[in-house]
Amino acid sequence: MPNKPSDFRYNTGPSRVPWAAVGENYNASDVVALIQFLIMKNDDEYDHALKEVEAAIQKLSLHGKAPGKLSLGENVSLLEDKINEYLGTNNATFITNATAGFEIAYKYANLGPGDEVIAPAITFMATISYPLSVGAKVIFADVDPRTINMDPADVAKKITKKTKVIVPVHIGGWPVDMDPIMELARKHDIVVLEDAAHAFGSVYKGKKIGTIGHFGAFSFHEVKNVTSFGEGGVLVSTLPFGDDLKKCRFLGLDLSKKIKNWLYDVVALEGKYGPFAAGNCSSTEIQALGLIQQMSRINDIIAVRRKNAEYLTKRFEVNEAIIPQLLDTEEIQSTHHLYLLQIDPKKLKGDIQNLKQKLEERGVTNIPHFAPLYKFNVLKRLGYNQEEWEKA
Repeated sequence: MPNKPSDFRYNTGPSRVPWAAVGENYNASDVVALIQFLIMKNDDEYDHALKEVEAAIQKLSLHGKAPGKLSLGENVSLLEDKINEYLGTNNATFITNATAGFEIAYKYANLGPGDEVIAPAITFMATISYPLSVGAKVIFADVDPRTINMDPADVAKKITKKTKVIVPVHIGGWPVDMDPIMELARKHDIVVLEDAAHAFGSVYKGKKIGTIGHFGAFSFHEVKNVTSFGEGGVLVSTLPFGDDLKKCRFLGLDLSKKIKNWLYDVVALEGKYGPFAAGNCSSTEIQALGLIQQMSRINDIIAVRRKNAEYLTKRFEVNEAIIPQLLDTEEIQSTHHLYLLQIDPKKLKGDIQNLKQKLEERGVTNIPHFAPLYKFNVLKRLGYNQEEWEKA
């Protein structure tokens, strides 16, 4: 294999991309060339994952087993088996991203105009994008000041007859207190969708996060602890509906049922209150290969991040102005996807921007994330009152 990609057949001006990138007939060597091209373009932190994909494809090619499909083939199935084994589930469905998983769960709840979803304001926009798009109302629950996670006591206050979904977001990988959330859901017959985008591998009282609520959606975006070639996600469910997740992934297409004289039927999926139409969030073989290679290392990756978190907390806890990240306990284990620290401005000697600069000078990346969702323009345009929610 040459050191640099060869046989470029698609020219985009100064950038030249291997022809495998533009959808021509599948050839394993061309896909490897694409990966080598990406490695040259990327920072060192991504090289390892990309090289794992390259190695996997080369291995398949050497054995004459290059996949005949680019999407939803044997590697997607193999990955789903590995994820089921890791999570203790039986319906893991590999999809384009966690956002697509959220959408499927919301559709199952038959979410529509006037319905309510309870979610924290401290999360990524993907958590609530679907409810906003269908005219549902998002009710923001307060967060616990120590964990930055949804406060179950405040969730209880926000439930109404219109509440259809509660979305506990395991921010940074730290598990939400799920027992009271599930108790509320049972009492009021509400769907619980775990936003586990940061929490693939987190544990709450012996159970993997994402497997406690009715649905759990995980992200394998490029910034996550493990990634499926830049994008990807998995959806699991504890409901009997979990048997239909694969149909939800690809438009409800059902090869086991055919309309007369045609190859297949497209079926409606049965939601909690009635049928709904599925969308398309199919995943690719290349994405699956990338994640398969990392699945064997997931526990080691989390262990390294845990060790780093312990080091940082030990260093930060001597400064009374800094409230460091919580550390694992016997019942709670985080993926430590993010290290979330808080600053007490009353005790900070100096300006917070000065602190940020000093951290950066020492090579520590620090980002003021996440902005409360109600501060974004889209929420304001849709009628959400920022001042009202800041008082909540």
